[in-house]
Amino acid sequence: MALSLQRPLAFFDLETTGVKIGRDRIVQIGIVRLRQDGTRESYQTLVNPGMPIPPEATAVHGISDIDVALAPSLEAVAREVLDELAGCDLSGFNVLRFDIPFLTEELHRVGFEWNTSALRVVDVQRIFHKMEPRDLGAALKFYCGREHTGAHDALADVVATADVLLAQLERYPDTLQGDISFLGELSGDRQRSPDAAGKLKFDERGAICLSFGKYAGWTLENIGRSDPGYLQWLMTKADLPGSTLSVMRNALADLHH
Repeated sequence: MALSLQRPLAFFDLETTGVKIGRDRIVQIGIVRLRQDGTRESYQTLVNPGMPIPPEATAVHGISDIDVALAPSLEAVAREVLDELAGCDLSGFNVLRFDIPFLTEELHRVGFEWNTSALRVVDVQRIFHKMEPRDLGAALKFYCGREHTGAHDALADVVATADVLLAQLERYPDTLQGDISFLGELSGDRQRSPDAAGKLKFDERGAICLSFGKYAGWTLENIGRSDPGYLQWLMTKADLPGSTLSVMRNALADLHH
């Protein structure tokens, strides 16, 4: 089935220094405009973010500080980017949750307003998830060839989950290893937060930091030194889970030993 377009559809994607809107910066913009007659026009530019690109971001998109050293700033290319998107509806993969709000905020930061409220947006990721459900029942049907008749019964769910994992190992013998350390690493278990709620995180030295608020990325120790009143408010007045507060208390106690 062909797309029926009243106006061009602009697919776009951003590569960035990170995923924090308002703090991180764009390092590359790619746009493909699909016209009503089916032809395509492409645009791509590197962008100098004006800040170092973290190694973990480079590991994802392969763009380093050297690559963007001579690239234009976002302010320098903002007008031509907006011209490329002008008169188009929008599309992308996870574009509603990430690319549109990120680009909107960054354009605003450099003095350009981009109002997308009147545009139609086609998020390919959301269509993918609607058409190919990613719940346990879908996994059991895909890997084990049977319906999940006991869905949302706790024991039936864990039986199905165990069967899916064993079927995954059989299906991908050249990719997966039946080793818990390998499977845990693949699952991202080493990227977990110190607390279950994800209000805290580790820095590169293993110190516990906040992951939210005005001191996001600051260690508890540094917050205590710079703004002890804020730390006291967090511990007594903020609506934080008890388990998170327990981790914070233990970390602060260790600092004083």
